[in-house]
Amino acid sequence: MKLEGGCYCGEVRYTAEGVPMLKAQCHCRECQYFSGGAPHMFLLMPSDGFRYTQGEPRRFSRSDLEHPVTREFCATCGTQLITRRPGLDAIILKVGTLDDPVVFGQPQMAIFTVDRQPFHQIPDGLPTFERMPKR
Repeated sequence: MKLEGGCYCGEVRYTAEGVPMLKAQCHCRECQYFSGGAPHMFLLMPSDGFRYTQGEPRRFSRSDLEHPVTREFCATCGTQLITRRPGLDAIILKVGTLDDPVVFGQPQMAIFTVDRQPFHQIPDGLPTFERMPKR
């Protein structure tokens, strides 16, 4: 599968190739900051199939955490594109940045529901995890 997408203003573009390893929604407090309050919908994609095809994102990692994630986003419009987590050989691709978000389909699980807000919606029957499920 080859996915294409980019930021809101069009300055940064990417391709992501491979089979999605996971389709999920994350309710963690950090994702709520970046989404404006909603959970983030994401695809976990192989790192080696991801590349930027236009532009270069800005990167941000918190300096006060022992193993911070790195968030990559457009410096012009602020669209968050991907997250890289230390020790994870995959990228966390934000569904809203896909040219065709319909390819996401439905999430396989909801994670970090310990931080879920009363207004967050989780589809009936979707497996939920207070934190990360055991691998």
